[in-house]
Amino acid sequence: MRILHTMLRVGNLQRSIDFYRDVLGMNLLRTTERPDQKYDLAFMGYGTNPEHAEIELTYNYGVETYELGTAFGHLAIGVPDVAATCAAVRDKAAALGGAITREPGPVKGGTTVIAFIADPDGYKIELIERRT
Repeated sequence: MRILHTMLRVGNLQRSIDFYRDVLGMNLLRTTERPDQKYDLAFMGYGTNPEHAEIELTYNYGVETYELGTAFGHLAIGVPDVAATCAAVRDKAAALGGAITREPGPVKGGTTVIAFIADPDGYKIELIERRT
């Protein structure tokens, strides 16, 4: 067994594609339009299934915002240098409706360096430093 994808509901599909591509460096892997069912999909990732997990962005026609609730936590992405990544994406994220919500620093009670970015819909993405 393996994780294939995580689905996120988004209020503006193109804005979310732009964010995940231009801020986080993911590739747009494929799209599906389902006008009869009133939704469109975009799959984003650093590679394709089954070798890599993907993010499925789902736009339901006419829905611009969602209540995120308290159950979902965050996605996590490994980067070689959290501070450099935040510096590189700060302006791009803000221009696309995202923001750095936790500046780079050690995780509470540990030494691993992390930061958090929120996407335009408010989903949190944790950057975890994984030096090579």
